[in-house]
Parts: sequence; structure tokens; C-alpha cells
Amino acid sequence: MEETRKAVERGTMLPVMESFYTIQGEGSFTGHPAYFIRLGGCDVGCVWCDVKESWEAGKWPVQTINEIVEGALQYPGRLVVITGGEPLMYDLDPLTSLLKEKGFTINIETSGTHPFSGHFDWVCFSPKKFKAPHESIFEKADELKVIVFHKSDFAFAEKHAEKVRKDCRKLLQPEWSKSEKYTSEIINYVKNHPDWNISLQTHKFMDIP
Repeated sequence: MEETRKAVERGTMLPVMESFYTIQGEGSFTGHPAYFIRLGGCDVGCVWCDVKESWEAGKWPVQTINEIVEGALQYPGRLVVITGGEPLMYDLDPLTSLLKEKGFTINIETSGTHPFSGHFDWVCFSPKKFKAPHESIFEKADELKVIVFHKSDFAFAEKHAEKVRKDCRKLLQPEWSKSEKYTSEIINYVKNHPDWNISLQTHKFMDIP
């Protein structure tokens, strides 16, 4: 048990809630086939999270990074998305180094609340009001994706937009249960602030598992 705990600390073993091959449904890579690796464990606690079962790391089996990568190699796509939970709770250097070695393009979806680790081709930073991001995320973010759940989220989005790189892509995405309420506001906002684009959860519209 102690050995496993140390391996998780080193990032050579990780708690995996689920891993599956699908189509990326949101953000800049919408429509791309991708192998998702969803790590267990999150300390952010978003009230509208649609994978609350991912929060408790101890519920999920711990796998070696070789086992994780072997799972990804079973499918023809070579895009991997590491998500959670909150994946940056772990040292992702070992896993991403091995994935790179095997020829994968690697994306991450993170709230950025922990020090940055890992080697990524694309970093989707999705900040949450429930816990402030770690400063290391701002220079790494390729995409700033803000979920609009409340009217105040527009100002929240702009506050974070000031801190990311100039070439960071900025996206507003309606929270699924509030999409009817806020979609028209998002459309109007983007028309008046053309440096922002819209992201939609197309996997939910298309019922892609």
C-alpha cells in the first residue's frame, strides 16, 4: 500500500476513474477522435460538475502508466485527452513522457488549481470560481474555456483572459442545464466581444458516449 502511495506521488501509477475512445465534444478539438483518460480525485467541488463521482480518488483503481498507455494503444486515434477530476493533482511528467514516446498528441483539460506538470500539445484551462488557479497555468494555457452558469461568469471570464497569453484561444460554453437561459446572452456577448468564440457540448447534442 505504501509502495503504491509513493508510486502515485511520483506519477508512475495513477488512479483512473475511466478511459475510453470517443469523439471530443467541446473546445478547440471538437469532432476529433480521442482517447480520454479520466483521473480520479478533485478538490475543486463545482456544484454543477457532471462527473462528481470522480472527486474521490480512493474509489478508483490505481494503474501503472504502462497499463494506461497500453489501453490507449488499442485504438487507431493518436490524440489523448487527460482530464478528471483534476488531473494536475498528480505529477503528469511520467505519463505524458511515455505517451509522447509512443507517438501520441496529448491534450489536457484542467481547472489549473495545482502546479503545472507534464508535456502537452494543447492545454485547455477551464477556471472555476470554487478554487483559485495556480499561477503556473496562465503561461501554459492554449485555450481558456469558461463555463457560463451565472451572469457573473462573463466578468469572471474577462478577469482570467487578462492573465493568459495573447495567443490563447478564448471560449465561452453554456453549462448544459443552463444552456436555454444563457445561450442567447453568450451569442450577444461574443458578437460584441469578437476575441471570444463559443464552445458547445456537441457530444450531448449528438448523444456520443
